[in-house]
Amino acid sequence: MKVHALLGKGFKEIVYKDALEIELKKNTIPYEREKRYRIQYEGDILKHYFCADFILFGCIILEVKAAYQFHFDNFKQTLNYLKVSGVTLGLLIVIIVIIVISVISVYKLAF
Repeated sequence: MKVHALLGKGFKEIVYKDALEIELKKNTIPYEREKRYRIQYEGDILKHYFCADFILFGCIILEVKAAYQFHFDNFKQTLNYLKVSGVTLGLLIVIIVIIVISVISVYKLAF
């Protein structure tokens, strides 16, 4: 993925989403960002809602996560978005953001 190749590891999720939005615009891919979906319960609208990262072409949910590892909760969240939206195709992109920090210990020898 170009975004990850250029930015590398370590950024917050929002940075990757902002860069991805630029790529979607450049490639003239129709999208909506942070699309809100309300949830109905017995005819009432619940106060909480789901907010999908991107809707591509009006029919694909694209969820972007920056994490240290894949979490099953992210998968479940994407399934919830599919259910509430009525969309049948979802893509979950997990950008692994492992940062290796080298610690160098310096010892001064006492003579």
